[in-house]
Amino acid sequence: MKSPAAKKLFVMMVLEFFIWGAWLPLIWGYMGKDGLNFSDMQITWVGSAFAIASVVGIFFSNQFADRSFAAEKFMAFSHLIGGAAILGMFWAKDFTTFFSLMLVHSLLYVPTISVSNSIAFTHLKNAQKEFGLVRMGGTIGWILAAWPLYFILQGKSGAEAVAASRYIFVISGVSSLVLAVFSLSLPHTPAKPAADGEGGFAWLKAARFLSKPFLLVLFIVTFIDSTIHNGYFLMAGGFLGSKVVGIAPEWIMPVMSIGQIAEIATMAVLGWFLSRMGWKTTMILGILGHAARFSVFAFMPQNQTMIIMVQVLHGICYAFFFATLYIFIDAAFPKDVRSSAQGLFNLLVLGLGDLAAKWLFIPLQGRLTAADGTVNYKELFLWPTGLALAATVLLVVAFWPPKELDAPSEVSH
Repeated sequence: MKSPAAKKLFVMMVLEFFIWGAWLPLIWGYMGKDGLNFSDMQITWVGSAFAIASVVGIFFSNQFADRSFAAEKFMAFSHLIGGAAILGMFWAKDFTTFFSLMLVHSLLYVPTISVSNSIAFTHLKNAQKEFGLVRMGGTIGWILAAWPLYFILQGKSGAEAVAASRYIFVISGVSSLVLAVFSLSLPHTPAKPAADGEGGFAWLKAARFLSKPFLLVLFIVTFIDSTIHNGYFLMAGGFLGSKVVGIAPEWIMPVMSIGQIAEIATMAVLGWFLSRMGWKTTMILGILGHAARFSVFAFMPQNQTMIIMVQVLHGICYAFFFATLYIFIDAAFPKDVRSSAQGLFNLLVLGLGDLAAKWLFIPLQGRLTAADGTVNYKELFLWPTGLALAATVLLVVAFWPPKELDAPSEVSH
């Protein structure tokens, strides 16, 4: 990384995703019968807080980051209040308080994912070459939070494990407060006033860019790929632990984490691949990674070795599509709306894609589950395979960026 600010941006990403990784894997058990004993509907509401925040963020938070506040100050404020909110969840016992605090945290945290990307792109000399390395810090941060907590709690069981897991909110909250302070040391990234009479509404200007066919196609493909991506996390754990595959419960997370290790490696070389393959081919390979992985799940479920090995495709799926997507958005949208543009696509990645996955794959798996509890995994996994192939065809046929965006090796800041 040659940019002077790259090391600070890397640390920013580590902390940004450490906050999320600290609570997400373990919050579900804490809300269950051995913990807060929330109903299924109440748990669903808590799980939907990120989706709600991704919608609200477009109109308010990302708008403020683009038009009103320096990005680093926005990060500091958001992580200060958001960190205090999730820290408060350590003491919350009733649903109303617990959900309210999660919603406050989500409303302030989710936009910072887009804003942190914008800060990185603003201060990297060559985003195409360096962003993968900087964003790699996010994956490392997630692992640093999630793995130790998981293995520490492996030594506990039942109510004891659930009681101990409430400290995830302390870890997440404190790390958010640390990032709030650290954000003030980030390179100054001033707000950008409206440049062309759009009334100051950055989200409106960003949304109008979807009238360009290549961006509209990418928006649709992002929705499809986000649905598949989120569907993987809904279905993979149960599949790996099923009698068909036979992976022991304590090894399910480590097996799925193979993909995160691969993601680190893929992020490190993303710039090299982008400079040689371009936007379109790189994204296509990312989506085809989903098709390949789910095809193995569908047709080779009893080959445990192959099932484990194919987890490595997660790195390609994420880095080659989503990380490339964020770099492309930075190149394709004007500087004064880039946080809002990132938020517009994060609406799909963190919000609508997640909701679509739950509405599609959970009922589908229910219909494909027999009375004895066995699941028709072949038919189940052919659905995301087909969706991935359809998204690939759409990219091949209809995604044609302008020539000035066609050579990512020339994209620099």
